[in-house]
Amino acid sequence: MNHFPTSEPLATSAKWEVEPLCLGKVTHVVFDFDGTLSWLRHGWPELMLEVFEENMPPSLSTRDSETRGELTTLILALNGKPTIEQMRAFAEWSLSQGGAQLDPEQLRVTFQDRLDAQIRERTAQVYSKTVAPDAYVVAGARALLEFLAARGVQLFVLSSTVEHRVREEAELLGIAHFFGERIHGSPLDPSQFTKRAVFERILAEAGISGEQLLAFGDGPVEIAEAVRLGGAAVAVCSDENHNGSGVCDPWKFNQLRAAGAHAALPDFRNALELIAPLLLS
Repeated sequence: MNHFPTSEPLATSAKWEVEPLCLGKVTHVVFDFDGTLSWLRHGWPELMLEVFEENMPPSLSTRDSETRGELTTLILALNGKPTIEQMRAFAEWSLSQGGAQLDPEQLRVTFQDRLDAQIRERTAQVYSKTVAPDAYVVAGARALLEFLAARGVQLFVLSSTVEHRVREEAELLGIAHFFGERIHGSPLDPSQFTKRAVFERILAEAGISGEQLLAFGDGPVEIAEAVRLGGAAVAVCSDENHNGSGVCDPWKFNQLRAAGAHAALPDFRNALELIAPLLLS
């Protein structure tokens, strides 16, 4: 299997690239789930590339670096939106390259079946106690959640994964109690879901401004929406191949920085020194 595309690893430090407006004001923290807190779906971009490889025009291949890079950009640009959006974008791309008309929903089902098989294998490892839950929690996340909860910060999950799956997996990993009912995922009909709407509902129900909001995510959607609302946004450029490698995935880094992230981290092990100045004392 080819590895997910990487280039020279990016060294990171806990500092703000752009000073946010939220110093000393943050009371609510929103986390994306997959790739930000949970590592159960790690490697999903590679699985998606495999599905694309099987359905693209025969003259093209993901073994070609230019094609692979173009499709990787397509995949990650839509990370944080329902999977069907990536499948529609690929179908349009393939048609523009001389390929046959593709059914995005069939592509989605193929991808989801393969991903679900991988998730079942990983969750079985945790249930059987052959693998500890923290093997599938992004490095440093549990310690950060404990710190924030002890400070009385309101914690939320906002994910484009179907909500009941997010809740089940958060329970499996032993982190659901940090969020209680504040786990927001997609309904079964993804057309009824946007992260923007959930962000706005969180602010409205809490009666707070965007300056009291901090968001962590590995997709451009949650980063861009948090910034748009006046909050601080931290890109979690998690490694799809090695949890805790300590280096940012360069593809995620570039896209999340372009989405407006104020800072970037490979995981949460250096997050405390980064976010401490933001928290309401």
